Amino acid sequence: MTKRILPPATIGIVGGGQLGQMLALAAKPMGYQVIVLDPQVDAPAALVADQQIVASYDDVSALRNLANQADVVTYEFENVDQTALQAAVPAEKLPQGVALLNITANRLREKQFLAALGLPVAPFAAVDNLVTLDARCHEVSLPAILKTATGGYDGHGQWDIPNTDALANLLAHWQQPTDIALVLEKKLAFDRELSVMVTRDGRGEIRTWPVTVNEHQHHILRVSAAPATLSPQIAKQIENIATTIANALQLVGILGIELFVVGERVYINELAPRPHNSAHLTIEATNVSQFEGHIRSITGLPIPVITQYAPAIMLNLLGDQIIQARQDIATHEGWHFHDYGKRDVKPGRKMGHITATGMAAMKDLREWGTRL
Repeated sequence: MTKRILPPATIGIVGGGQLGQMLALAAKPMGYQVIVLDPQVDAPAALVADQQIVASYDDVSALRNLANQADVVTYEFENVDQTALQAAVPAEKLPQGVALLNITANRLREKQFLAALGLPVAPFAAVDNLVTLDARCHEVSLPAILKTATGGYDGHGQWDIPNTDALANLLAHWQQPTDIALVLEKKLAFDRELSVMVTRDGRGEIRTWPVTVNEHQHHILRVSAAPATLSPQIAKQIENIATTIANALQLVGILGIELFVVGERVYINELAPRPHNSAHLTIEATNVSQFEGHIRSITGLPIPVITQYAPAIMLNLLGDQIIQARQDIATHEGWHFHDYGKRDVKPGRKMGHITATGMAAMKDLREWGTRL
């Protein structure tokens, strides 16, 4: 059981992006104080938090300051500096622990962890240096995807290798260090991309959120909808995957599990030790959002069985799409509009999202999204 930390205690969040913002927005109505640490002045989370510490994520002194002011510390993304975090934050104040980060921040360790549990993942191989890539492609077989072991997101640090010609071209024009740690994964011809959120509450009870169906464009999540229509066989596999991982990790805090469906088989793509973009719709669509669930888990509070009020869809707003959404919000009564308040509008950058619940509003949002 997680130690109970009750309001008006202070929650420290490492990372001030939109996930930190929505965690703070969940914590504040519950009576908690919130401090965020982020190098950007007026980061999205800082706009709604009680205080911000402006510092880099590897600043041990600043992290220690955060820990001293907070009763519990959490993180909003997996690429936190683990060494600095472990040095600065006492274990009793970091219920998620560092081991979870160690696994999920490295794609190879993550695959090895899942495979050791007997859970389904696509065939994979470590690529210690570029010289071994050709041999590993024969081992895994093409088509495949080459990924950096650490640091990649939204398609960054990934290279598609559909055939031997693409492999030769990649090797001929490689611009990364030749000794960079990489992992090669078999590219599955999947039917659908799904995801599920899971956590354990303060009593150790496992809670899962409705499975979402996800659509990507250019490796960036575009649309998520829930609940997904699942056969009993697929639903059972997903339940087993979520339960097995949560128990193996003695999970505290929410975890996102990205999935591929091939026929009637489910494969795990990646894990995210934090709230996940695909589950933003839970703010409006479920009795407890993924963000409140995370706060409840790290503070040792119970979480009721998760129920969904109505079907829902979420549309990400990338780059200057946020400008169009701001202009159009007045004419779409079914929208739940979320603007993250980021200062700089950049192509492909997640600037906000819109959620719609109920069939009519969902149809309206999807049609509007196709016109962007």
